[in-house]
Amino acid sequence: MMTKTTNFLAFDLGAESGRAVVGAFDGERLALEEMHRFPNGPTRLLNSLHWNPLHLFTEMKNGLAKTLHQMEGGVAALGVDTWGVDFGLLDRAGQLIGLPYHYRDSRTDGMVERACALVPREDIFNQTGIQFMQLNTLTQLLAMAQQKSPQLDIAETLLMMPDLFNYWFTGQKSCEYTIASTSQCYNMTQGQWAIPLLESLGLPPHIFLDVVQPGTKIGALLPAIADEVGAKSALPVIAPGTHDTASAVAAVPVADAEKGSFAYISSGTWSLMGVETATPVINARSLAYNFTNEGGVQNTIRLLKNIMGLWLVQESRRTWANQGQTLSYDELTRLAGEAPAFTALVDPDNAAFFAPGDMPARIAAECARTGQTLPAGKGAVVRCALESLALKYRWVVETLAALTGQAVNVIHIVGGGSQNRLLNQFTADATGCQVVAGPVEATAIGNILMQMLAVGQIGSLSQGRDLVRRSFPVESYEPKDKRGWDEAYGRFVKLLEA
Repeated sequence: MMTKTTNFLAFDLGAESGRAVVGAFDGERLALEEMHRFPNGPTRLLNSLHWNPLHLFTEMKNGLAKTLHQMEGGVAALGVDTWGVDFGLLDRAGQLIGLPYHYRDSRTDGMVERACALVPREDIFNQTGIQFMQLNTLTQLLAMAQQKSPQLDIAETLLMMPDLFNYWFTGQKSCEYTIASTSQCYNMTQGQWAIPLLESLGLPPHIFLDVVQPGTKIGALLPAIADEVGAKSALPVIAPGTHDTASAVAAVPVADAEKGSFAYISSGTWSLMGVETATPVINARSLAYNFTNEGGVQNTIRLLKNIMGLWLVQESRRTWANQGQTLSYDELTRLAGEAPAFTALVDPDNAAFFAPGDMPARIAAECARTGQTLPAGKGAVVRCALESLALKYRWVVETLAALTGQAVNVIHIVGGGSQNRLLNQFTADATGCQVVAGPVEATAIGNILMQMLAVGQIGSLSQGRDLVRRSFPVESYEPKDKRGWDEAYGRFVKLLEA
C-alpha cells in the first residue's frame, strides 16, 4: 500500500532573494523541492532605500501558480516567512501607504540615541528585551515621527512584511508573534505591545494589531487570487514562525540529549547566534551585552545576538564585481584558505560596515585605524572577515554562558552560511565546540514544520526536529587546531573593548 504524500509550500524571503519551496511529507521523511526563485534587494528612490513588495508578491503568486500546476497531489497549505523589523503601513481603506523602507535606509541614523534621550535606555530594554539597533521597527517609526512623516499621520494599521503578504493573500490582517517580537515595540515579558513606551516616544499605539501565535491559520486564499493561480480548493494560509530566524531555529536538528547545551547560528547575510530559553533574560548584563529576546515557536524565547555575518563577504564580492572582477563564493573561500592566518581582525559589527558600499576599503581603513597590517588581496580580506566572525562567535558563546549559567558544547549552524566549510572549521577551532552544519534550507523546513503542526501531521516541535534529523544530512566539525586562536581572541577582545 502506497503512502500518500502531503505537500506544503513555504515562501522564504531573504534580503537577497525569495524562494517558493515545496516540502513533501510521505509519513516518514520530508523532501524539499525549490519551485521558484526570484531576486530581492533594496531599490533606491531619490535619497531613500525601499523594498518593492509588489514585485515580491507578484513573484510569490508566480511561484504558487507554478507549484499548483506541477504538484500532482496539490498543496495542503502555504506559509510565508521574511526578514525582520521592516513593515508596511495601511490607510483606513486597507491600502498600502507608500513603499516600505529598507532597514539599511539612512533615515534612522542617530535615532537610537534620540530614543534613549526621550526614554532611558534601561526602560526601553526592560519593556522590550530587544537589543538596540538602528534598524529596529521602533527606531524606524521614531524617525518617521521626528521627521513628521504624513504616512504616519494617516496610518490605520502596521503590518510587518510577512503579515503584509498574508493580508494580500487572504484579505485578513494579523500580526504573528515571532515577527512582532523583532520590532522592539512588543513587551516580551507581558506578551503585549509596549504601549507606555510607544506613547512616550510619540508613536501611535492604535496601528498595532492583536498578536497571533505561530501555527495560526490566517485564512484561505482570496477568490481572486485563487482564480489567478489556479487553486481549485480553499487553500489555507498558515502563519509559521514568520520571522525567518524563528523558522530556521525551529528546524535545528537538535537531539533531546543536547537540550540546554547547544547554541544555534542561523548563518547568512546576518549571523543570528543564540540559545533557546523558556523565559526572556532581561537584566543589566543582557542590556550591557546588547543581547535580544525574540519570540520562538512553541512557547520558546530566542536569546540571541545579531552579528553582521557574511554581509562583509557578500558586499566585498559585490564591490569586486563592480570593478569587473567577478568571483564565486567558493573561489573566494579557497583564496581565504590560502591566505596567511590572523593578519588582521575587525569587529564584524562595527558601524562602519553597516551600509552598502566598498567593503574591502572599509575593512582596510579599520585595520589601519587599529594599527594592524592591511589585508593584501581578496583572499586576505575574506579571511579577515571569516576569522573575525569565528572570534565573534566565541565571544557570544562565552557571553551566553554567563547570561544563562549553562555552558555550550555544540553549535548548530543552519542556513546558507552552513555551506562555508572554512568558516565552520574556524568556528569549531575558535570556540572549542563541536559544530554541526546543516540543514542548508532550515528556514523553509521550519516554515513547513509549523504548517505540518497546524494541520496535525506532527504533534510537537520535538517530533519535527526528529523528522529533520531523519530527512536531511548534516556535517560535523571537531576542534582540531587551536594554535593561534587563543592569542587572536585576546587581540579581538581588545578591539571590542576599544
